[in-house]
Amino acid sequence: MEEILYPEHPILLVDDEKEILEGCCFMFETNGINNIVTCQDSREVLSLVQNQKFLVILLDLMMPHVTGKELLEQIKQSQPELEVLVLTGLNDINTAVSCMKLGAFDYLVKPVEEQRLVSTIKRAIERQEEKTEFQTFKQLVLNDELRHPEAFADIITNNKSIRSIFQYVEAISRSNKSVLITGASGVGKEAMAKAVHKLSRPGSPFVSVNIAGLDDNLFSDTLFGHVKGAFTGADSNRQGLIERATGGTLFLDEIGDLNVASQIKLLRLLEDGEYFPVGSDMPKESTARIVTATNRDLQSLREKGDFRTDLYYRLQTHQIHLPNLNERFDDLPILVDHFLDEAAKTLGKKKPTPPKELIPLLATYHFPGNIRELQSVLFDAVSHHQAKVLSLDRIKSHIEKHRNPSLPNQTSVERSPARFNVFDQIPTLKEARMLLVSEAMERSKGNISIASQMLGISRSGLSKLLKRTDSSDLED
Repeated sequence: MEEILYPEHPILLVDDEKEILEGCCFMFETNGINNIVTCQDSREVLSLVQNQKFLVILLDLMMPHVTGKELLEQIKQSQPELEVLVLTGLNDINTAVSCMKLGAFDYLVKPVEEQRLVSTIKRAIERQEEKTEFQTFKQLVLNDELRHPEAFADIITNNKSIRSIFQYVEAISRSNKSVLITGASGVGKEAMAKAVHKLSRPGSPFVSVNIAGLDDNLFSDTLFGHVKGAFTGADSNRQGLIERATGGTLFLDEIGDLNVASQIKLLRLLEDGEYFPVGSDMPKESTARIVTATNRDLQSLREKGDFRTDLYYRLQTHQIHLPNLNERFDDLPILVDHFLDEAAKTLGKKKPTPPKELIPLLATYHFPGNIRELQSVLFDAVSHHQAKVLSLDRIKSHIEKHRNPSLPNQTSVERSPARFNVFDQIPTLKEARMLLVSEAMERSKGNISIASQMLGISRSGLSKLLKRTDSSDLED
């Protein structure tokens, strides 16, 4: 498998001492930064910068021929977006202030601790990535375009909100940072995780695991693996899912159910890119991108102390929230067509013709199970299908059985329940009945059969009410 370079564009190390360059390269590579270009001759720096795109430059000050300070000034004048870190043996406050005024990202004095140097470089990289992501997202939204629509082929939609999510995913795809996908059950979180993977790590493994119900021991063994003799029954080394996802994506579903002990281990993996197989004292490096998903409110869990604050903020570096189906009912026609076709092929049947009442009927239901429930309902209907036109009996039965009377019917436009002020005049029964009939007809898009179901009366009864309404006589 081809090695994944991080960051996407290289960092440039400039120092006249070969040992310093070699030491920095080793230090960065052991911390996951492996896209590096070195330069020992300061006279070559400007040519390098002009002919190649760099993300960050680490620059020594005291060099022969051209000083680091001169280079800093010229680089920031020609390419102000470049982040330049100064690393020097000169511990002088005036020089430091001068470099910062010229636009240096930071000023570090040799010898510098490894942790501080690596963290400073990573901060500079992250700042550059954030700028790139913002500019990419802005461009995609302004031009209303997708560069890789094939990555989202498994997500059936024409919804503008979902399209903007696709554009955001494209903007963050080249980052190594974790992605948190939130949304209710059945909205398509795993499908979105796979889209992130296709854009971020194409051709590499996608490893998925549902961690709900895993205790700490099982979590560690499943993700990190174990060495021979780690516990009774460990007769050989076992590869964990993180290792199987090397160079690819590890998708952790139901992250909100992770116990506190396991949260600490996941945090270490995210922060250091390292993990310990069960029974081993030797850490292993992970190159997998971590994508997590949950249908729970992590903010609420954090406030109650059930979810670590540091892990919460680490996970939500990039966050994607998927809306419920009843917030994107404009997708019903395309989803229905897709699922009817899918069910017919699976069952070896001819695709049925959907009746014109199908979409208005589905739009009267709140779909607690979201897209997964819609798929199941349509599959059931097709499995019992006999005639040319799809029967609505199974669908109506499901809706009546699962309809929650405490929830208002939703349409593609969010509706607010009527509220009356204490000083307002409430409608008469005659007026209220007119309003209910009108509302039912609007929500059913003029379909009397569906409107009568919503009102809990017979079709003939509603027809009579409509005739009375037309004649302006709703008296009993």
